[in-house]
Amino acid sequence: MAEELWERVEMKMNGQNEHISRRKFIKAAAVGAAAPYIVPSSVFSSKQPAPSNRLTLGLIGLGSMGMRHVKGFLQEEDCRIVGVCDVDASRRGEAIQEINKHYNNTDCAGYNDFRELIGRKDIDTLCISVPDHWHAIIAIEGIRAGKDIYGEKPLAYTIAEGRAMVDTVNRYKCVWQTGSWQRSTAHFRFGCELVRNKRIGKLQKVEVGIGPGFKGPDRPTVYGIGPQPVQPVPEGFDYEMWLGPAPWAPYTEKRCHWNFRWILDYAGGQVTDWGAHHIDIAHWGMGCDETGPTEVAGTGIFPEDGLWDAAVDYDFGCKYANGLVMQVASNNHIPQGVRFIGARGWVHIMRSGLDTNPKKLLKEKIGPGEIHLAKPRGDHRQGHRRDFLDCVKTRAQTISRVEVGHRSAIPCHLANISMILGQKIRWDPEREQILNDSTANRMLSRPMRAPWHL
Repeated sequence: MAEELWERVEMKMNGQNEHISRRKFIKAAAVGAAAPYIVPSSVFSSKQPAPSNRLTLGLIGLGSMGMRHVKGFLQEEDCRIVGVCDVDASRRGEAIQEINKHYNNTDCAGYNDFRELIGRKDIDTLCISVPDHWHAIIAIEGIRAGKDIYGEKPLAYTIAEGRAMVDTVNRYKCVWQTGSWQRSTAHFRFGCELVRNKRIGKLQKVEVGIGPGFKGPDRPTVYGIGPQPVQPVPEGFDYEMWLGPAPWAPYTEKRCHWNFRWILDYAGGQVTDWGAHHIDIAHWGMGCDETGPTEVAGTGIFPEDGLWDAAVDYDFGCKYANGLVMQVASNNHIPQGVRFIGARGWVHIMRSGLDTNPKKLLKEKIGPGEIHLAKPRGDHRQGHRRDFLDCVKTRAQTISRVEVGHRSAIPCHLANISMILGQKIRWDPEREQILNDSTANRMLSRPMRAPWHL
């Protein structure tokens, strides 16, 4: 079945501080957790609770996702937001107002330049929710400054930047949580456990629907837009800083904030946005967290003109070393979510719930001797953030560690390369190199506009 699917794909293709810091204390306490310890309150500032009780947090990027994190972390009693950063003064002000109202004070500091926030030695953790082309630079700066980080998906703008982030996390022993929050949701975990424990028999193929792409053959694309006029930069918006390492381009409203996702200079379209979420779950159920495909081939439809240039319709296959094929497409080709198809049935996981064939699988119990996938720590309704905070305190691995976030994004990046070049990609998941294709290999990284670099 996998070979037939792959044949279809190929046919289509042919057409630090001297004072004691909370973070250092937490690390030491975790290592020596077996022994009791007492720390005099005089060691810490009178304005700060003991480090074992509360973590300080700075947020960088305050758009749609960033404000969700503001509201989510405000609900965590052992976390205190002390600073926020965004290049848009209006967004920054909105976040500060929300935070100060919650704490009933005026203590939250605002920054335009992320380096000023990261430079604060009283901040333990960061939450990064900026456009993809900024992920690696900000994250690596934060890790080197000794911060633990919750970073949004997709992990990085390119595969090379993702690997640099993984290496830096490991070198500095940073606790990292990728924002692939579906892993902290019970029905996603249970569905993957059904697959891993062979409740549907031997896994034969995986179908992943992301999107949306085209609504229909006679209707316009969801994410298409014509040429846009050059406009003056709004007051309070540091557009030069927003562009950062990306190529310079004139300001127009539809380029920035949410819309950056559909422009290849800043992100990878829905392929990397939704793809990083659902391929993450596909890999979880396939048991591929530590590896990746060996071949990727796909076709995509890209806007012929206009500002937005990411693929609006896509269909690509990822073939793994064991012969299994994961087919990924916009949801006009494959229904939204992840469907695992086995010899004796299927499991389909969506954000709205879980479906199986046969239906009795929904009532299955995973026994004590079977495979149990990781659960987020704690029972708070915001499990993914809770898992991150608990892991910072214990120095345990998060449910969506950095290597997992990197491996989940790789098929997305390779698919974009395949669709742009119009050719199959042969991939070495161990060396993270494209085989026998120097042009494609150059697309694993990108030049950065001065003065920015990793």
